[in-house]
Parts: sequence; structure tokens; C-alpha cells
Amino acid sequence: MKKIFIGLSFSNIFLLILLIILSTSIPINSQNIILIKGNKFFDENIYLRWINLNNKTNLFAGISDTIKSRIENNLRNEGFYFPHFQSLTVDTSKKLIEISIDEGFPAVVKNIFIKMNFEDSTRIKNYFKVLYDEKFSELNLQSAIDESITYLENNGYPFAKITIESISFVKQDDFYSTNILLSLEQNTKCYVNKFIIEGNFKTKDYVIIRETGIEPDQFYRQSDIDKIKHKLNRLRYFETVEEPIYYLTNENKGVLKLSIKEKETNSFDGIIGYVPSSQFEKGYFTGFLNLNFENLFGTGRFFKFKWQQLNKTSQDLDIKYLEPWIFNYPFNIQVGLFQRKQDSTYIQRNFESSFEYLSNRDFSVSFVLTSQSTISLVKSNRNIYNSSTLSYGFALKNDTRDEIYSPTSGILFNGSYKYFSKKFNDFTISKTSLQKIEFDFSFFTELFFKQILALSIHAKELKGNLADISDLFYLGGTNSLRGYREKQFFGNRILWTNLEYRYLFSKYSFGFLFFDTGYYQLNENQSFSIQLQKDFKIGYGFGLNIETGVGILGISFALGKGDSFTDGKIHFAIMNEF
Repeated sequence: MKKIFIGLSFSNIFLLILLIILSTSIPINSQNIILIKGNKFFDENIYLRWINLNNKTNLFAGISDTIKSRIENNLRNEGFYFPHFQSLTVDTSKKLIEISIDEGFPAVVKNIFIKMNFEDSTRIKNYFKVLYDEKFSELNLQSAIDESITYLENNGYPFAKITIESISFVKQDDFYSTNILLSLEQNTKCYVNKFIIEGNFKTKDYVIIRETGIEPDQFYRQSDIDKIKHKLNRLRYFETVEEPIYYLTNENKGVLKLSIKEKETNSFDGIIGYVPSSQFEKGYFTGFLNLNFENLFGTGRFFKFKWQQLNKTSQDLDIKYLEPWIFNYPFNIQVGLFQRKQDSTYIQRNFESSFEYLSNRDFSVSFVLTSQSTISLVKSNRNIYNSSTLSYGFALKNDTRDEIYSPTSGILFNGSYKYFSKKFNDFTISKTSLQKIEFDFSFFTELFFKQILALSIHAKELKGNLADISDLFYLGGTNSLRGYREKQFFGNRILWTNLEYRYLFSKYSFGFLFFDTGYYQLNENQSFSIQLQKDFKIGYGFGLNIETGVGILGISFALGKGDSFTDGKIHFAIMNEF
């Protein structure tokens, strides 16, 4: 008997140890359980979303108040203002929450009374019509009030206000009839009778007022006021523009105060280099000279002079002038001269004028007229002949960028069509016609704080059977396909894209990574001994845009298709806008 008793004791001990191990390693319930009872209008999943309690949250007695508050708030948003909690228990040991609720009946809007003395009362009432016979929601009521205030602010009443005087609920059979009483005080109708501008030591007052788009004695419109800062920033004349301030004088005259800080808009920059003599050729100078007057005499006029010696045999000259707002109407006139000497093969001169209509501050339409002459410097060159060309066409522009030099949002679209009538002076065919179509689109968006995505797509096509080299489009370099020499490729059709990821250091300075693609196609032309050529190229790299005293300097390091690191190109650019 003694041996049997000892054996049973060891068996019991073994079972006891096993039970202890199992009970400590396998919890009975590791997640919170929430049970909902009595709900009629909203299912259990909706309640769980409202309660928003993590399954692993440690339960405590006071959590019931939080749960109750969350349910009540969400029920109110759904129009249920009279719920009754029959019970709400929290069992922390079992991680169990039991809720028994009577949701009550919904509150339905039946009457909205507005006390007002306003000439367009019907318009105001229309904003509240959508609330009738719907479940009452404080959010929806506030939305209708906000829409009404916005309408009033855009129609001369910046100091209008709407007050909720009372909300009453009357119990019906299966709903609560909701009655709302509001009062509207529109106050004095306001006008912009006077502008006060501070900080403009150079720019004329009328230039700033004109850019706001607000006419003298125009009634107050909040939507116009909200756009002023954006419009003035895009002029590129000011370092900072503060939010406009509007107030009434003792005589009830409306004053709009604009405070700005001007910046230097005229720039002069240049560089000169010398390539020393070698065994095969004499030394020569290279470089460029760039003069920009972006706000000439504070009137908004623009003048630009740019000269560039690309190499010993290539040279560019670019002169432009812009006269804005002719006779104080939204029309701009621009004239320009562009001359290119290309590799001692030809000289091309363009006299261009454009007449631009400003539909609004973002969109414009232009008529363009150009006279072009081409002089061949090599008589035996069958790729180019002496010619004169007259062209005309139109251009569209839409610019919603928030900034010109370093945009963080918006788009830029440029599209143009030109028809060319070309006459040859020393060719078997005396006359031909050409057409040029150009398309440029850029998109900017802020992905994260100070992190900008910039995407641009560009396409150009030349149509016509007798296009010589001087008519073609060029591809490659700083402003198109990085990783290649300036104007390395040319063709009747070119297409390129630029994708940049930018990180802003300041308003105009940023670092960036980029990936460019480019395609060119040179059509076969037996008349000019031109063979068919086409290819697809890529370029990639990194760079910096840095704000300096002479402008915004852009520098990038780029690799082309198949390049090693030692083959990389360094591109420089001074950014300006015309």
C-alpha cells in the first residue's frame, strides 16, 4: 500500500506541474471582446469603428466614460441625439466590454427660420434647403452656414455673421422634429475705395493695383482678396508679400492695405574664357553676357540682352523687349531679335513680334509674327541655302504655378502653331511652306514637406519637305536633355521629358535628382543630302539650384546613355524668365 500511495503522489505532482505550465503559457483570452446589444440602426462593425479600441489595449474601469463619449458623438453626427445606455460594463479580468444601448429615434430637420433683412434672402435660404427632411447634423448645419458666409463675403459683406439662436426637438412617433432658428447680420456693404501700398520704393502703385485685378470702387469680394498674395508673388518683383488687410474708415470707406518688400529685379552677369592657341589653331575667347531688366523704371516693362560665344565658330545674340498692358488694357506687345551663327556654316536672323491677350492672370493667347533670314557661309554646302521666311501663328499659355523659379504646385502649359512661307535665293525650288508645332507641359506637386516632384514633357515637330538644317530643332544640354553637349542632336521631330525629385533648402534653393529621356528623328531629304537618323537617349544625375546675388544659379552633374563616371557632363545655367 505504501508503494502505491507514493506512486500516486508522483503522478499527481506531475499533473499539477503540467497544468501550471499550460495555464501560464496559453492565456484564456488575449484580446478584448466587445459585445453590443439593443442596436437597431447601426450594426456592430460600425460601433466597433466608433469605439476605436485596440484589441491589445489594457482595460481599466474609467475607460467606460471614453467609450460612452465616442458613441454619443458619432450618434449625434448621424442625427441621433437621445440615446440611452441601459448598461455599459467593463470586466478587466476577462477583457470583456458589454454595451446595451437604446439608440432612440433620429432628429429630422423640419423647419429652419432665418431672421434677416437682406435683399437676396432667397439665395441664402437655398443653402439651407438641402437640410430639410434629412437627419439633423451639426456638421451639415455648419457647412450651410459657411457657404452662406462665403457668398456674403464675395458680394460685399466681409463682416457678415450668422448666429444659431436656438435648436429645439419635438418628439413624434418615430423621429424628433427639429426646428432651427438663425439670425443673419450682414452689416454694411463694403467697397474697395482706396489702396494703401507700403514698401514699394521702385514699383509704381498702379502696377501693383493693376495686378490685383480689383477695379477702383469695386465691391468687396473675398475670393479676389485671397488671390492677391499669389498674384503679386508671381510678378517676381518682391521678396515678401504680406496678407492684405481690409478696414473701414470713419466715413465707411473701404481701404485695402498691401505691404510688400521689394527685391532687386535688374541683373548683370557674364563670364569670359580663353582657349589658348594650339598647334592647329589660334586661341579664341568664349563666354556670355546677360543683362536683364525685369521691372524697367518700376513700370513692369522688360528688357533683355544676351550674348553667348559657344565656341570659336558659334555665337548667339538675343534681344527682347516687352511692353505690358497697352493703353491700360490686358494686351502685351513683345518684340525681339535673335541671331545665331552656327559653326561657320550659316547665320540666321529672326525678327519676332507677338501680341498677347491676357484672358486672366493664368491664361493668355498670343498672335506671333516672325521674319527670318538665313545666310549660308559655305557656298558648297548642300544642307543649307540662302533664304528668307515669313511666319505667323498663335500660342496658348496656362500658368498656375505658385512660384516661377521654384514652384511647389501648379502646372505650366505652352502650345504653339506656326506656318512658314519660305523663299530660296539660290536653289532650284524657289518657294516652300513649313509648319511647326510645339508643346510644353510641366507639373509640380509637394509630396512631403519640402519635397517636390517636378515632371515636364516637351514635344516639337517640323512638317514640310524642304526643311534645311537651319529650320530644325536642337536637343541636348542644360535646358533639355542633360548628360549631352549643348545642341548635340537635331531633327524634324524631338521629344524629351524631365523628371526631378527636389528637396528645398530655402525658397529658391534646392538639391535634386533627375532622370531625362530624349528622342530625335531627322527625316530623309534628298534635296539637301540628309539621311534618316533617329535615336532614343537617356540622362541622369544630380544637381543644385542656388540663390545668388546675380540670380539663381543652376549646376548639375549628368551622365548620358552608356557613360562612365569620368564621361559625366557638368551643366551650368542662370535662371531667368521672360
